[in-house]
Amino acid sequence: MYSTVVESEDHEVPAFSGHKNADSLTSQYSKVAHYNTTHLRRQSFYALPQSHWQLLAAPPFSYLDTLNAVDDAIDENAELATAILQTGLESFGFPFGVHSIKDTEPWRGTATSTDLDKARSTLRQFYRDWSEEGAPERAVSLDPIIEDLRTERLALKGAFMNVLVPGAGLARLVFELCKDGFNVEGNEISYHQLLASSYILNYCPGPKAHTIYPWIHSFSNHTSRTAHLQSVQIPDVHPGTELQRRRLQPKAEQGDATSAPEPGEMSMSASDFLSLYEDGAHKDTYETIRNCLRPGGIWTNVGPLLWHFEHNPPGHVGGKMDLDTPASKMDVSAGKSVSFSLSSY
Repeated sequence: MYSTVVESEDHEVPAFSGHKNADSLTSQYSKVAHYNTTHLRRQSFYALPQSHWQLLAAPPFSYLDTLNAVDDAIDENAELATAILQTGLESFGFPFGVHSIKDTEPWRGTATSTDLDKARSTLRQFYRDWSEEGAPERAVSLDPIIEDLRTERLALKGAFMNVLVPGAGLARLVFELCKDGFNVEGNEISYHQLLASSYILNYCPGPKAHTIYPWIHSFSNHTSRTAHLQSVQIPDVHPGTELQRRRLQPKAEQGDATSAPEPGEMSMSASDFLSLYEDGAHKDTYETIRNCLRPGGIWTNVGPLLWHFEHNPPGHVGGKMDLDTPASKMDVSAGKSVSFSLSSY
């Protein structure tokens, strides 16, 4: 995982009213997850010799009980998927309700296997970004960036700072920086992430409004069945309530590091980072980041760039790489080559 932030140039949350009509509003996530995760396994299970499947159905294996528990967990996940679907459709101007969603809608049933994989990935990312259990991971990946920006703000005697977050994902870093008094623009290309983050930031009715099961789609690499069926509640904090609470705290004076600053502003852009922010002459990641910065601005980053594509062969997304050089060292070398001054590493 990596997070990249650059200093750049220049509510009240409505309640969500969900529907639970399974016939009309079942998401494609739910249908496919049930089919791929449990239905096919049941078919294979009963294809075994009777003596074998009876052994596996009984304690201590209780395999059929596990499949039933996974089905229940998929239904819980689907409630969140339906909530995101509702608010997403409303965002694009589609009415949402029992009588307005028809099977003849051209977008119904068009999700690809890649789309469904990203939906599952988004569920897992909710664990890291918006659950209490994910706090240790956030401390490792987000806190160093927040501390860098706080240090820079002190050096600027408390001046307001504008921050750009490329690859904002589910927008937890965007929210934390906004809460801490920075004006933040997140950038994300994935509509799966954008719709999910929009729901959490703008529509979710309160903290711990949803119970999800992030790990149920895979039966491998679990230390126990309990770990496989682990549930978490999201979000751990309600963004609207938290920002309002912060606004009511005593205001920090310029240069005062002891008082909490008033929350800044936040926004999101939906686009490929290079396509949106390059100026025609700068089409490389490093040059585009430099193009975004004001004179004296800073770029702070955790982890290699283009982490998602590090396994791709040269010439594919992520660019050509010297496979003998660690990615983090290449990022530093490339940054120096486009006139960045390295302050810490």
